[in-house]
Amino acid sequence: MEKEGQKYHHKSKGAHKIIRNKKKTHAKNVMESIEEDQKHNNTRKMYQTVNQFKKGYQHKFSIIRNQKRRNGNEYKGESRNVERIF
Repeated sequence: MEKEGQKYHHKSKGAHKIIRNKKKTHAKNVMESIEEDQKHNNTRKMYQTVNQFKKGYQHKFSIIRNQKRRNGNEYKGESRNVERIF
């Protein structure tokens, strides 16, 4: 049992190291891209990249609302219709 715990610990530690390195290289690539955009006077693209990098990953949520058909009748067999809007 103890050896399994140690194996898990070492594999987890290795995985975190890989993730850290990939995150570091991604940040480096983004910074280089920003510098290139600045050198080539692409200010709009530069600021878009900066803002996207500052905000980080944003989850996309879908909006759910009640919706009727165009003729005003509700869908068959349902008193309320729920449709996802993307």
